Amino acid sequence: MTTKSLLCAAVLALASFAAANAKSYDIVLGNPVKAGPVQLNPGAYTVKVKGDSAVFTSVSSGKSYTAPVKLDNDGSKHDATSVRTATENGAQVLKSIRLGGSTTTLEFD
Repeated sequence: MTTKSLLCAAVLALASFAAANAKSYDIVLGNPVKAGPVQLNPGAYTVKVKGDSAVFTSVSSGKSYTAPVKLDNDGSKHDATSVRTATENGAQVLKSIRLGGSTTTLEFD
């Protein structure tokens, strides 16, 4: 193999390793909630961060929803994953998700 071939193989291996290790977090929504432009129905979801987006996958249907997110590093580790919502114009809006076991908080607009 040439040096270029080895380099390409190494880069692909690292990229697939990073993608396979993407951590997911479990949340449960008791009410309909708007996450950015996305309306989420009540139920259990897994959440994964992909770049500047949060991908919500419904446990019951398997359907995925993607919402833009801002990542915030809080400096101290969160003990558990927690969801913060607020009522705006009579509707529940997702404000943030603290990711348990990490220092990351997902902020939604």
